[in-house]
Amino acid sequence: MTDFQIKGINHIALVCKDMARTVDFYTNTLGLKLIKTIALPDGGQHFFFDIGNGDALAFFWFPSAPQAAPGIASVGLDAFQTGNVTTAHGSLNHLAFNVPLEKIEEYREKLIAKGVQTTPVLHHADVPSGYTPELDENTFISSIYFFDPDGILLEFAANVRSLGDPVRDLQHQSATVK
Repeated sequence: MTDFQIKGINHIALVCKDMARTVDFYTNTLGLKLIKTIALPDGGQHFFFDIGNGDALAFFWFPSAPQAAPGIASVGLDAFQTGNVTTAHGSLNHLAFNVPLEKIEEYREKLIAKGVQTTPVLHHADVPSGYTPELDENTFISSIYFFDPDGILLEFAANVRSLGDPVRDLQHQSATVK
């Protein structure tokens, strides 16, 4: 028995530069439903989108927020070219939406048709490179990555198999900083 009865994610809260642009992208490009809007006392806003299963993606907009820091607080916008996805401690590296495996390629084509640059379908696998060119017995997740208008790295991800096997999936010790 655990001390806490965690049932998933209630919401994840991010910060955007332009709420109207954010609402447009998440409703018109990704097709999410806007479910709650809040006006903050300082003139800011806090809006929520339905991402399924009773979970929500929320955005704050603050009138005097500091500028974005790609490559520090978020993945650099050149990540698709460089492969560098390193971000600072305490940052949000990326947000992965769970989607059906059989829809990954279709969703990639839909994003491209809407003008969104995406990666090819990546088959994350238990191999030295981390990826296989085709879905195979080593694949655990297949996904595509893309950026939202504020440079937040998003992922459409589909589990290929269940995770948690102590031999297959739990092979590495936690790193310790010296």
